[in-house]
Amino acid sequence: MRQNNQLPLLKIFLFIALFGFVQEAFSQLEISADIRPRFEYRHGFGNLFPDNTDPAAFVVQRSRLNFDYRMEKLTMAINVQDVSVWGDTRQIDPTDRNNSFSLFQAWVNYSFNENWSTKLGRQVISYDDQRIFGELDWAMQGRFHDAALLKYHKGTFNADIGFAFSQEGTNFENNGFFLQGAFTYKAMQYAYLKKTWESASASFLLLNTGFQDFTDATNTVPDGVFYRQTIGSHFKFPISTLNFIGSAYYQGGKSNGTTDLSSYNLALEANYKPNSVLFGLGFEVLSGTDQDGDSKNKSFFPLYGTNHKFNGFMDYFYVGNHANNVGLNDLYAKAVFKTGEKSTLLTKVHYFGANAELSNNANAYLGTEIDLVYTQQLIKAVKLNIGYSHMFASESMSLIKGARPNDNTNNWAWAQLTIKPMLFTSGKD
Repeated sequence: MRQNNQLPLLKIFLFIALFGFVQEAFSQLEISADIRPRFEYRHGFGNLFPDNTDPAAFVVQRSRLNFDYRMEKLTMAINVQDVSVWGDTRQIDPTDRNNSFSLFQAWVNYSFNENWSTKLGRQVISYDDQRIFGELDWAMQGRFHDAALLKYHKGTFNADIGFAFSQEGTNFENNGFFLQGAFTYKAMQYAYLKKTWESASASFLLLNTGFQDFTDATNTVPDGVFYRQTIGSHFKFPISTLNFIGSAYYQGGKSNGTTDLSSYNLALEANYKPNSVLFGLGFEVLSGTDQDGDSKNKSFFPLYGTNHKFNGFMDYFYVGNHANNVGLNDLYAKAVFKTGEKSTLLTKVHYFGANAELSNNANAYLGTEIDLVYTQQLIKAVKLNIGYSHMFASESMSLIKGARPNDNTNNWAWAQLTIKPMLFTSGKD
């Protein structure tokens, strides 16, 4: 048993020894850390707060160690991490039941020449504003893909072609994939193109994701793969003193093995910064399916993005929830105030409405959310964030949140310390 408990530490020491040997022989090695404890008080976070219930409070922490290595045409990265809640493991635990240690990234990038390269292994895939593909850095565990990328870069033009094929083990027969949840794909292919100008950019994404289908309700008998396609564009451009950011996506194919999918996502934001204050106004529309049913699924879902960044920080929409639902119309305004030499205050207000019809023609208005985030850079590698959010939910919010009462207080407060020091740098650049 003790050997199993010591295995994560042994892996880390092996990584250090391996990279230490490599950097002596070749080019450059960097070792950095990412430590971030976060306290949260939840009283209606992610869902309406029920009656006769106590709020939740906890401290969750990420402890990540990053190894980055470069030599000639080769770049490598290995990131190991532990994500745990303070107190979730006994101080003396002979069984190591928590098992919170994991490998976040392990990839290699080989450059064939100055334009072409390939990136293989466990890696973050993140593009543009992270709506469809994102690192999900807010979540302590982050998001990775086991994938292969072919990359092209020339001047201000970039192109990526990505492939993934998922299995739970090294089978001798059959290819059934039983790992479910969070749109976990059996297969994925995509193409991403981006062109950048002096103060503008435009990108195009074509994504095809395949999901395991089953013949039974308990998902134990695999029966082929059904596919969902996401296609669209993201853009940024200035007009006079305004900076615009927008996107448009369409999703088609299948929402499951038997139901057709046809949905869309539109977003546009304008930002204006006359002095030390940034003002922003925007909207996002994600199509939905009528609550009383429809012959076709019309619910758009941003598959692998950093969804916490959008539609309010209280995560009522699209953060592990709100799939195949009535969609969302989100109208918002924000302001970022410079409160000191190294500090800012973000204020943001969201007005939420259902995109599709609710039962019995209920009012489409779902609620209003207010978000406040204070950021203070303490020293170069240490940052403090403090946040507070409040949801003013309508009666219609209950119709999409399991009939929970809407008249209870729904708020959320948090404080996070992010420490990201560079621990070691060696070799030539």
